[in-house]
Amino acid sequence: MSYVKPVELVSTMIDAGETKIFLSTRDTIVRSIMGGALLTIAAAFAITVSVTTGVPLLGALLFPVGFIMLYLLGYDLLTGVFVLGPLAWLDKRPGVTIGGILRNWGLVFVGNFIGAFTVALLMAIVVTYGFSVPPNEVGEAIGHIGEGRTVGYAEHGAAGMLTLFIRGVLCNWMVSTGIAMSMIAKDVPGKVIAMWMPIMLFFFMGFEHSIVNMFLFPAGILLGGDFTVADYLIWNEIPTVLGNLVGGLVFTAIPLYLTYARTKAPRRPTDRRLIAAAKQTAQAASGQAASGQAASGTATTGIRRPVASRRRQVVRSQDAVLTNDAALAAE
Repeated sequence: MSYVKPVELVSTMIDAGETKIFLSTRDTIVRSIMGGALLTIAAAFAITVSVTTGVPLLGALLFPVGFIMLYLLGYDLLTGVFVLGPLAWLDKRPGVTIGGILRNWGLVFVGNFIGAFTVALLMAIVVTYGFSVPPNEVGEAIGHIGEGRTVGYAEHGAAGMLTLFIRGVLCNWMVSTGIAMSMIAKDVPGKVIAMWMPIMLFFFMGFEHSIVNMFLFPAGILLGGDFTVADYLIWNEIPTVLGNLVGGLVFTAIPLYLTYARTKAPRRPTDRRLIAAAKQTAQAASGQAASGQAASGTATTGIRRPVASRRRQVVRSQDAVLTNDAALAAE
């Protein structure tokens, strides 16, 4: 499996963000509709598996198939463009503006909702035989999920709203990591394995994904869930979208950009460290020189003294002779 290093990965993500911002309205809508539809049919599949087997972990293990399919086909999710577009803007790509990013987000949101609502309607028909009978166990489970993730949060007031927002943040931290991982390999098996891990994690831990919720809550209302459209918007979708935006930017886009696209120069030794190193080198050289002189002095013991030393001895001998002659003359 081929591995793309993070520096190259971030460059690829920036290029992808630039491309998506300049994509035509038609192509953006089509790709986002299909992205929302594929992700939410996988959510319906995962819920079906969890309900029929009684093993929620198995549903979480299988849910990433929808995410993998849509990204291999080049479709779009709102949670993905929350990261890719801002990266292109941070990199100052020509023509990339805040207005262009907001346009892209708006179009993808609309397309994702159309795709997710379509799947919600189709699944509601499937589990009720065209609304002719009460929903089966899978339909009932979907309805209860909608109740728990709207009215359930509302019962806790501000604490519930905070919990909802944080779950949205954590969700898109994982989902946007999955988007980055989709580009970290160049072969299909590598992409599949890399994407699988963070998507499985977010789904099993019950984090809030704005696109999955575009399926769960309309389907829950269609299937008789005890909550309203206002409950859905105020106590789920809007806080979840904001949490997804913050999670993608704070935990994925900005860290990757800062450390790989705007990498600072490696640290250099300070002047103080350079001076200390020079002193150590000088001391070591002095020590080696002193050792060499000591060894040289030992080796030259017993060798003739220098000429100047011999001259001093001759002068002292002559002085002694003159002194003796003066003593004899006095006698």
